[in-house]
Amino acid sequence: MSTPATEKKRHALCLPFPAQGHISPMLTLAKLIHASGFHVTFVNTEFNHRRLIRSHGPTSLSAQADFQYMTIPDGLPYCDEDATQDIVSLCCSTRNTCLPHFRDLLDRLNEPGAGIPGVTCIIADPLMSFALDAAKEIEVPCSLVWFSNAYTLMGYLKCPELISRGLAPLEGMQYNRGIHHLCSTT
Repeated sequence: MSTPATEKKRHALCLPFPAQGHISPMLTLAKLIHASGFHVTFVNTEFNHRRLIRSHGPTSLSAQADFQYMTIPDGLPYCDEDATQDIVSLCCSTRNTCLPHFRDLLDRLNEPGAGIPGVTCIIADPLMSFALDAAKEIEVPCSLVWFSNAYTLMGYLKCPELISRGLAPLEGMQYNRGIHHLCSTT
C-alpha cells in the first residue's frame, strides 16, 4: 500500500541496452540518482540479470531500500551461457519484442498497492528507444543517455548516409550483415 511518503518521492526507472558497456555506466548513474533521493528501479534483461548474479553472488542484486532490480525478457531464446549475446540479434530482438514487457513492468510498478512511488521519469539507452513510447503512454519524461564516446555516436548516426552513398558495408567485414540492422534503429 502506498503511503504519503511514497506518493511524493520521485521514482526513476533506468533501462540500459543489455550489454556490459551499457549496463555498467547506467548502473553508476542509477546509484548517483539514488544517492540524490530518488527511488530507483534498474531494469535488466533476464539473461544479464542471471549473469550479474553469477558473477557478483546471489545477494548482490537484492533489493535495497528504495533501489530495486527488475527484469524483462530480451526476446531471444533462453541461454545460460556466460558470454555476450549476438549484438545484431539483440538489437533486433529488443527493438521488436521488449515494449509489451516493459509496459507490463511499468503497470506493475505503478499499481496503487505496490508500496513504492509510481514511476516519475525514465532514463534509457538510445538503443532501447521503445522506452520513449512507454513514457509517453504513462505521461512521464524520458531521457535517452548515450554512454559511449562521441566517435561511436557519430558513426551510429552517420551509418545510414554511409550505406546510401555506397561506402558501407565493406565487402568481407565480419559484421557486414549487422550494419543494416543497426542502422535501421535510427
